[in-house]
This record gives sequence, C-alpha cells and structure tokens, in this order.
Amino acid sequence: MKRKTFLITGLLLALSLLFTGCNGEKDNQVKIKVGSKDFTENQIVAELYSLALEDEGFNVERVFDVSSAVIHNSIYNNDIDVYPEYTGTGLLAVLKMSPIADPDKVYQIVKKEYKDKFNIEWLDYSKANDGQGLVIATKVAQKYGIKTISDLQKNADKIRFASQGEFNEREDALPALEAVYGHFNWKSSKVYDNSLKYQVLKNDEADVAPAYTTEGRLTESEFMLLEDDKKVWPPYNLAPVVRAEVLTKNPKIKQILNKISAALNTENLTKLNAEVDIEGKEYKDVAKSFYQTLK
Repeated sequence: MKRKTFLITGLLLALSLLFTGCNGEKDNQVKIKVGSKDFTENQIVAELYSLALEDEGFNVERVFDVSSAVIHNSIYNNDIDVYPEYTGTGLLAVLKMSPIADPDKVYQIVKKEYKDKFNIEWLDYSKANDGQGLVIATKVAQKYGIKTISDLQKNADKIRFASQGEFNEREDALPALEAVYGHFNWKSSKVYDNSLKYQVLKNDEADVAPAYTTEGRLTESEFMLLEDDKKVWPPYNLAPVVRAEVLTKNPKIKQILNKISAALNTENLTKLNAEVDIEGKEYKDVAKSFYQTLK
C-alpha cells in the first residue's frame, strides 16, 4: 500500500513539475507592445509586425488606434514598444525640421535624431511612400496629355481644381507647389471636403484634387496619381520605430521587422488599403492574407 501511495505521489509530482515547466515557459515569453495609429494603413502594417513577431515566439500585445497626435509620446513613455512611423512625419511633425526631398537623407536624419533625443531606433524604411500628391481624372489626363505635375501646371487654365481649403494655405501644400512649379492658373478652384474628392472627380464636378499617394481609390482606373517630377514634397516612407532598450534586449526584432519593410512598396500598400477601405474587408484579415505570401 505504501509502495502504491509512493508511486501515485511521484506521478503527481512529475505532472506538477511538467505543468510548472510549461507555465514557466509561457511566463518567460517576451512581451512586445505593438502600437498603431488610428487609420487603416497604419493598422495593417502594425498587424503585419504583430504577426511576424508572434511567428518568432514573441508574446504580442496590440495597442492599436492610438491618435496620431500622441503616438510619439506613447513610445517615448514606454506605453508601446514599436509602431510603424513615416519618415516625413518624424522629420516635420516630431523633429520640427524643414522639408527635404531625398528619401535616404530624411531617413538618416530621423534615425540619428530619434536615437540621440529619444533613445528610439528606426529600422529599415520601406519603399512604401504615403506622401502628398495630386489625383486627376484619367479621362482628363488623357485628353490633355498630363502625366506629371509639370504637365498639369502648363495646362492649369483648362483644369478645375478641387481644393480642400487648407491645401491652398498650408506652407507645404499649394504655396510649396507654386514655389517649385510656378503659378497654377486654374480654370476654376472650389473647396470640397476631403472625403468627397473622388466623388467630385467621378461626377465631373472637378478634374484634380489633393490626395495621399497610397489611398485605396487610386487603384481604380478612373483616377491617376500625377508624378511629382520636381520632387517638391518630402517622402513619407514607412519604417518600424522601436524603443532602443527593447531592441538591445531582443536584437532578433530587427531582422523580423526589416523583412516586413522589404516587402512593402507604394503599389502593394495601396492595394491593401483598397481591400479595407473599398472592399470592406477587416484590416486583420487583409494583413494576415498578405503575411502568408511572405512566408
């Protein structure tokens, strides 16, 4: 009887140690808090970061939908560990520097300044550039042979401009455009709400409007993004920014997230945005589907 009791006790002890070991492994998983801003594109990319980290054994806590106005403070104050940021945003909005057109120069500046001032690391930047641009109705572009902003400026007297009000006044918008390309002598210029611009072009109420270069509607053949041939606007390339302390403790993160950066470009990011904003898919599903193609 004593032998039987001893065997049962031994078995229970072994099971206890086994479960303790399992729990210990889980508890020891490194937790990474991945943040995102509160719009589609940033959510998709942050979800890609999350999936890639989870695949490599990290325990990810998603801290999504953070206001763009406070997300820098969130990472600086350790509320998040990593999130997708734009080089132009880092240069202009965070560091308060003047616009620079060269993508690599902008990246090198933000990389150095963030490390020196905030102890935050910029990993590799992607080719995906969510910058300022101008969208034109394709039929109008074809009618007048317009492919670039220089072409647009030469034909401005035939073009109806759908402004968004602020665009006419903001230093880095129309004033910057005219400083580089010359005055735009529009046939007409009216102010429309930003959310209506594609409808306005589609309804033939205007011909050209300000846009961002990765908007999902740009995948539609009715619209065309004009080439900024004189590079007036600064680049907004996406890159992971990570707290340096977290990266030092977990250097593997660099390789994992750089792989995501290498896979992104303006064209495929625009299509991912379109799947959410036009087709109505969930950003998590879109990110997961794209991530499967990278494995």
